[in-house]
Amino acid sequence: MNVVLLPPSDEELEEAIRYYDDQLEGLGQQFNDCFLDTIRYIESGPDSWKKVGEHTRRANIKLFPYLVLYVHEQETIVVTCIAHQHREPQYYLYRVW
Repeated sequence: MNVVLLPPSDEELEEAIRYYDDQLEGLGQQFNDCFLDTIRYIESGPDSWKKVGEHTRRANIKLFPYLVLYVHEQETIVVTCIAHQHREPQYYLYRVW
């Protein structure tokens, strides 16, 4: 299965990694590892996660207060948002399809 991060999602991922690395060396890598684990979980059952829109689903990133919003299109997972759950709650809703 292909995984595509839309440009805003890619920026959010990089921003979160930088933030956590600034807090503690190596924590950014741990965040990235947990994000990649979440992507693998999504790939193993893309239609089993909670729907938050007609086509959009969400998965929590373990150990961190982040959500991955994505759309499953044929053999592709399109990540539309990597959202912090406590900063600007629900700012990401405009990216729900």
